[in-house]
Amino acid sequence: MKNILIAGATGYLGSHLVKELQNRHYPFRALGRNEGKLKTLGLTADQRTVAEVTHPESLKNALTGIQVVISTVGITRQKDGLSYLDVDYRGNRNLLEAARKAGVKKFIYVSAISGDRLRHLKIMEAKEKFVDELKTSGMDYAIIRPNGFFSDMNDFLSMAQRGKVYLFGSGEYKFNPIHGADLAEAIVDAVPTNEREIIIGGPDVLTQNEVAEMALIAWKRPHNVLHFPDWSRKLLLAVLHTFTSPKFYGPYEFFLTMMAQDNIAPRFGSRRLASYFLQEVNRLPPEN
Repeated sequence: MKNILIAGATGYLGSHLVKELQNRHYPFRALGRNEGKLKTLGLTADQRTVAEVTHPESLKNALTGIQVVISTVGITRQKDGLSYLDVDYRGNRNLLEAARKAGVKKFIYVSAISGDRLRHLKIMEAKEKFVDELKTSGMDYAIIRPNGFFSDMNDFLSMAQRGKVYLFGSGEYKFNPIHGADLAEAIVDAVPTNEREIIIGGPDVLTQNEVAEMALIAWKRPHNVLHFPDWSRKLLLAVLHTFTSPKFYGPYEFFLTMMAQDNIAPRFGSRRLASYFLQEVNRLPPEN
C-alpha cells in the first residue's frame, strides 16, 4: 500500500481517516499544527508531522516519502485572523506545491457537494479556487464532495435540547448527510482508483422535518417544529451581508443556502443519523 499523508488530521474528518488507516494497518503519516492533538490520536512519533499549511516553509520536508496526500484542510468559522482564501485556497496550494516537490503521485481533496455551483458563497469560493488549481496541476487527483457530516447536524440537537426546532420554509427539502467514519472508508477506498470526482452521502435520504423529529426524539422532547417563511431566510442573509463581515457571515451564508435546496448524493455507509443523535445525547452529562 502507498504511503499516505493525512493533512488536517486532528479535525473531524481527519481523525476518522486516521482511525480508518490504523484499522487497515496502512502506512501513513498525520499532519497537523498541534502536536498535542496529534498525540491524542494514538500515533507513534514517526506517524506525527507537525506543520502549518499557511506557512509553506514548515512543509519543506513534511512530505518526504509520501505517495498520496489526502487533504481535509479547511475552516468553517474563520479564526486566528485567517480567511477562507488563506486556509482553504492558499493553505492547500502550499500543500500541493510541497507535494509536487516531494514527488507525490496523487492528491485527494475534500470539498463539498455542489461546490462547483455555489462559488458565490465565501466558503465555496476558496475551496473551488483550489479545485481549479488541482485539476490543472498535472498531478493525479480526486475531488471528494460529501453531502454534509453528521457532526453538522448537531445544530438540530442543540435546538431540540431547548425543546423547539426552527426551520425555514416547509422543511421538506431532502438531504443525506454522512458519518465521518463512513466517509473516511470511502476516501481510503478511492486511493487506488481512477475516479476523479466522488459525490457521496449517507445511507438515508431525509427531509429537514424528519431530522428535526429525530433530534427531538433523541432528547425525549415532544414534537415541536416551527416553520418560518422562506422570505425571512432571504432577509436574514441580506442583513448579514449588509451589516457583518465575510468572516462572520460565511458559515451562516453556507448553512442558510444549503437549507433552501435538495442535496441528495449517491448513498454510502451503514451508520444512521438517528443512532448518532442518541449517542451524542448519551455522551453528554445528565440534565438537572
